[in-house]
Amino acid sequence: MKIGVYPGTFDPVTNGHLDIIKRASNLFDKLYILVANNINKTTLFTIDERINLLKAILKDNPKIEVVTSDLLTVEFAKEINAEVMIRGLRMVSDFEYELQMATLNKSLDNNIETIFIMSSHEYSFLSSSSVKEIAKFNGDISKFVPLVVEEALHKKFNN
Repeated sequence: MKIGVYPGTFDPVTNGHLDIIKRASNLFDKLYILVANNINKTTLFTIDERINLLKAILKDNPKIEVVTSDLLTVEFAKEINAEVMIRGLRMVSDFEYELQMATLNKSLDNNIETIFIMSSHEYSFLSSSSVKEIAKFNGDISKFVPLVVEEALHKKFNN
């Protein structure tokens, strides 16, 4: 069985993330979406809220499981027998950071590969941060996120 892991903060999940998830799920028998608790980021949504949003959106794909873990991503991958970590790239500027992480992970476990998937051109500009900023000022985010995420963002910013 080919198992992959797509880690991320997903605060919130965007259509760009979902594009990577859909394309990555075609490469594996099982794809874990690992919702990270990144200590370097302040999130708008709690980890449970992010997991619940992803589960609601991805509920119809039996190949995908949404999880979180307190382990390093590479250790989590090893624990579930994943062979590959998926990373999405939007712009060339993403590559330097992602290459650094892939190299670090490879040094932690030489058996786990990192595959980079370029975002589709219509999402190459899209980030969770920009979606949150647009939503905060009541801008239209309907083409950037699923309806359930749009509603959750409006609820966050209108309370």
